[in-house]
Amino acid sequence: MSRILIVDDDKAFRLSTAALLRADGYEVDGAVDGATAAVALRATQYDLVVLDLRMPGVDGLGVVEALRLWGDRVPILMLSGFGTVESAVRALHLGADDFLTKPVEPDVLSARVADLLARRPSLGAGVAHPGGIIGRSAKMRDVLASIRRVASGETTVLITGETGTGKELAARAVHDLSPRHGAPFVAVNCGALAEGVLESELFGHVRGAFTGAVRDRVGVFEAAAGGTIFLDEIGEMSPAVQQRLLRVLQEREVTRVGATRSVKVDVRVVAATNRDLRTLVEQGRFRDDLYYRLAVFPIALPPLRERREDIPLLVEHALSILRDRSEVGDRLSCSPFAMRLLRAYDWPGNVRQLFSVIERAAVEADYRRIEAQFLPDELRPAEGRGEQRYRVSGSTSAERDAIVAALAQTGGALAQSAELLGMGRTTLWRKLKSYGLTVAGAGESD
Repeated sequence: MSRILIVDDDKAFRLSTAALLRADGYEVDGAVDGATAAVALRATQYDLVVLDLRMPGVDGLGVVEALRLWGDRVPILMLSGFGTVESAVRALHLGADDFLTKPVEPDVLSARVADLLARRPSLGAGVAHPGGIIGRSAKMRDVLASIRRVASGETTVLITGETGTGKELAARAVHDLSPRHGAPFVAVNCGALAEGVLESELFGHVRGAFTGAVRDRVGVFEAAAGGTIFLDEIGEMSPAVQQRLLRVLQEREVTRVGATRSVKVDVRVVAATNRDLRTLVEQGRFRDDLYYRLAVFPIALPPLRERREDIPLLVEHALSILRDRSEVGDRLSCSPFAMRLLRAYDWPGNVRQLFSVIERAAVEADYRRIEAQFLPDELRPAEGRGEQRYRVSGSTSAERDAIVAALAQTGGALAQSAELLGMGRTTLWRKLKSYGLTVAGAGESD
């Protein structure tokens, strides 16, 4: 079972976060400040440290610096309040592995903790699987080849793909394989912040620029010097912010909100969107000049339904994370029939949805063998109702898996299987022959 240390002087946050992580299956200790944390870290081996940036006495930066001077490579998740992004980036320079801005949604914190723990063996030891990308399909091999080609340079990259396909993982892979890998990787969700807040977050502001601007503030373009900025949901950016971003890309300089002078910046930009930017350009909702600046090297991530052969790898990865978190050993597994159902489904939410389904099924199965009955209804045929729950489209491997799943569900009855698959019995029989499948006692007239 992984052991986590939470370091935060806010007692309420410390206790609530500890309760959340214990519910996720971890052992959790707490420390009220940096000095107390230093003592705990010298006495106990932790698998992860969740560390607040601002604390009285020894702050988060001091803890990070001390740990790295000791040679301790324990993963560190830094937490920072709004307006302290430059300090958080400094923490990344010192050796922190990731950071989140408070307030933190519980599911976001849980996911980030699980990701850091899953990547723990490779932290500081090179990149075995860039960005944590998983897949051996031809389409994913093409994606990885594109990432490796573009990573070594300074070219701006535009990553496209449906929600849940792993766009941030691809952006991290570009960064991890680039000469900038030792500098910060800073992700900004352009769709989650109001226009004024996003401008300040990206470009910074000077004192008095607007109500509440009580001091000068450095934006991420300045703070992430030497690193990579990931602009997610770029299609949600307002026209005013689009114009300012275009200037940064063209001139490699940034002007803080309310300032009259600009400063040079040294960052690489990777953008991502789940929308069709060309359509937005045609509609006048996205600048064409900015689009061409961003789409210098496009990388399109395939939806999961187009790389079904990767599903068993992804399922095993999800199971391995759950085994580690819950210490259930190899008893947590997935039955062959359940795996066929997983491969036959279209996954509108892609990899993110798949991981969610696996975690829910593991809980339903009491962390033992995941069978078909533990999967959501939409993944299973409605027996006896004739509902078409298996969609036989796309690749031949997907079609074969759908047929096998339907036959297994109906006990080999061709008529019921054909109804589930939405095809005639004769058509199903011919497909069985073409795939080399046999059903005991079945004939074309069944």
